[in-house]
Amino acid sequence: MIPMTPLFIQNIGLPGLLLIAVVVLVMFGRGKISNLMGEVGKGITAFKKGVNEGKEEMDAALEDASEEAKDITPNKDKA
Repeated sequence: MIPMTPLFIQNIGLPGLLLIAVVVLVMFGRGKISNLMGEVGKGITAFKKGVNEGKEEMDAALEDASEEAKDITPNKDKA
């Protein structure tokens, strides 16, 4: 099923985006927008750090699991 998007979103274009950006800048001011973008940047950095830490923990857990795996093959069957 094809999702329905409102008509005004389909035809925004570059002039419409520029108009929206100017209106937002006038409403909130440069200082608030720069603070907001700084917070967004900090959030992205924290998210990437969390993903990397999770990956490192998973790699460490896999390494520990492989070290703990024991060979239980009887000595007579080993070649």
